[in-house]
Amino acid sequence: MMKHVFLTGVPGVGKTTLVKKVCDAVVSGGVSVSGFYTEEVRERGRRVGFDVVTLTGDRGRLSRIGTQSAAGGRECRVGQYAVDLQSFESLALPLFRNMREGSKRLFVIDEIGKMELFSQAFIRAVRQTLDASSCSVLGTIPVPKGKPLALVEEVRSRQDVKIFMITKENRDVIFDDIVSAVQECLKSFEGEGLQRARQIEKGIVGRAVAIRGLVRVTPLLFS
Repeated sequence: MMKHVFLTGVPGVGKTTLVKKVCDAVVSGGVSVSGFYTEEVRERGRRVGFDVVTLTGDRGRLSRIGTQSAAGGRECRVGQYAVDLQSFESLALPLFRNMREGSKRLFVIDEIGKMELFSQAFIRAVRQTLDASSCSVLGTIPVPKGKPLALVEEVRSRQDVKIFMITKENRDVIFDDIVSAVQECLKSFEGEGLQRARQIEKGIVGRAVAIRGLVRVTPLLFS
């Protein structure tokens, strides 16, 4: 059963733009959404790094060119970008905790990439969220390049994940297909929730019947 949707494609192809559009579509349909996306930071037209931005507009540094990462003396670097692990974790990790404790039905993870995967806490949180029975995930992953990323390969191999390959040729026409897939995922959770509710109700009724039977039988023991 499909529960999660991930987009993949080369950098700059439009994955994050599609994620934002899909979120707008499902929110307009009454679905509660949480999570974060990654956004380029540019100065005078030149990309100098990336920020993490929550769906409520909070922003934190993910990486910058040439700066040292703030990770207790450990440098985390992807190419020319130094990853600010402390900044990333302080913004992203609470979103996972709040999601598990709240009632959000769709959780956005944009993206599961090399920079984010320096965080072991992030890796654990992603796995827990994918295995949770409370929400669907709409996420992005990079295309395979160089050494495989373990968590990305896990996502690719999951039977409950639908993956869309985004290209310049299809990015303007694939939106409806992604929205439909997300809606199907949300329906699957509704079905599971209804099934659990029926199981609980059945258990309660069964216990009530047993108690009534005990009440009827007990006086006979003293007659």
